[in-house]
Amino acid sequence: QVQLVESGGGLVQPGGSLRLSCVASGGIGSIYIMGWFRQAPGRQRDVVATITSRGSTNYADTVKGRFTVSRDNANNTLYLQMNNLKPEDTAVYYCNAYHPLVPTLKYWGQGTQVTVSS
Repeated sequence: QVQLVESGGGLVQPGGSLRLSCVASGGIGSIYIMGWFRQAPGRQRDVVATITSRGSTNYADTVKGRFTVSRDNANNTLYLQMNNLKPEDTAVYYCNAYHPLVPTLKYWGQGTQVTVSS
């Protein structure tokens, strides 16, 4: 059974940092494309960053230069380092994974809350 489990969310002041982690199990291999999405109250779920098995990355314009996505294929773990956080980064952050040959079958974690507030 495929499972993605996020951790690392919390409350942080503007300008602070957080590191999110997502541990994958149940058949999610290094070939999978993985990424982070976020959803604020009343808004749609949007992509934050993605990373391929070879480490190629893409970022939403709103987080470029502040967030860094990485992965540890040996331990099936995805990370999101978030620096210089802003109140508008407040959202539930979700881990996502899919096989490049089956892009319509996407797996999701349960989400972790990130709140940026003074």
